[in-house]
Amino acid sequence: MPKKEAKKEESKMDSPGASKEEQVGFHKGSLSTLAKERQELVRIVQIVEQLMQLHLASLKELGVDLEKEAKEAMQSAPPKKPEKPIEDML
Repeated sequence: MPKKEAKKEESKMDSPGASKEEQVGFHKGSLSTLAKERQELVRIVQIVEQLMQLHLASLKELGVDLEKEAKEAMQSAPPKKPEKPIEDML
């Protein structure tokens, strides 16, 4: 459903009936919202990274060889397909 809503909103603001000021305001507001979302996402990733580092340190203390396990996992994993560009997802 978000795809349809985004397309509706996009077409509404890019239509010839919308004034230039409305279009500028719409895009500036969108950028502001997306910048805040990105900041929050970075904060969450940092927290996850800290937690992962704590678990890695604990496993290392317990004598688990993570490098060996990672190499084995890479050898047994099938090759990964490249992801589609975002334009194809919309």
